[in-house]
Amino acid sequence: MSLKFVDNHIELEKVPKNPKRLTGTRFATIMGLNAWQTPFEAWCNITRTWEDPFVENKYTRAGKILEPKIIDYLNNTYFLDIQSAEDVYGDDYFKKTWGNFFPNVEVFGGMWDGLGDNFVVEIKTTKRAEDWQDDIPIYYKLQSALYAYLLGFDRVIVTATFLEDGDYEKPEDFVPNVNNTVLFEYSMSEDFPNFERDYIQPALEFWNNHVLTGISPEYDLKKDKEILDDLRTQALPMDDTELEDMITRAEELKAEIDAIKESYKDVEKEYNDLKKSIKSYMEENVDDDVDKVTIDGNVYQWTLSKSVRNSVDNSKLKADGLYDKYVVQKESFTLRQKQLD
Repeated sequence: MSLKFVDNHIELEKVPKNPKRLTGTRFATIMGLNAWQTPFEAWCNITRTWEDPFVENKYTRAGKILEPKIIDYLNNTYFLDIQSAEDVYGDDYFKKTWGNFFPNVEVFGGMWDGLGDNFVVEIKTTKRAEDWQDDIPIYYKLQSALYAYLLGFDRVIVTATFLEDGDYEKPEDFVPNVNNTVLFEYSMSEDFPNFERDYIQPALEFWNNHVLTGISPEYDLKKDKEILDDLRTQALPMDDTELEDMITRAEELKAEIDAIKESYKDVEKEYNDLKKSIKSYMEENVDDDVDKVTIDGNVYQWTLSKSVRNSVDNSKLKADGLYDKYVVQKESFTLRQKQLD
């Protein structure tokens, strides 16, 4: 995707025809209410400019396995009649709905976890019980609020199931109960009386100002570093015969070198360990007023030289406000290679 960096944002040369919708997870993120993602990262994901590939891990796997267990627990303990997505859409509901339960809604979308006659249910599993001491964390609360708004419901139920490290290893054995699963309930009219004004309209402004224009929100040099590094990386096509020949031969030689290195790896380690020991011995035995000491071996003369170099304390320069004044940027290129997957 062609883009250019302008000040502290990026601009796309072509606006994507089919941007991703503002789902519950992206909804709070674009307003800066997600501690793990920035609005810039959400914009990159929505416009398909950059996406962190999804890799299932023990946390996502546990959530997937425990969700139906928690719905059964809620139905049996609180006498609720909650339907899961599978109850409503059948097997492979994600593929059937393309991950969106609101196909007739523009801009917004997503997937709720459970439905009652007049309420929506959001199910969370976490090991951070401290985040849920007082109330539902705002990031998660807005996810459920968006789905309630789109469904036209006032009543919302959010559950938090607190897991230990061992539970993530064997979620099949986990049993939800009153000690590990907490139920929160709130009313949209009471907790979000001006939801459309305070959240829907700002979200639509973000969509109009950034998604439809292809102009990103401001990025954070630290928080968005990985994304910015990737976006500044250019992949060149290998469409030149001479270049292809050079790379092919270079890769053959690299394989030979790696094989040779592997064959004497243990010898090299022993040699380096001995060099460290010899250096330590010479350092311990050199006189303070001597700048160089030598030992004659059978083949080599081993020499230890003492030197004193001036260095600059960059932290103090920055503290005095002088670092930026005198720092000089020099452009250089480094060629590295890594094995392709």
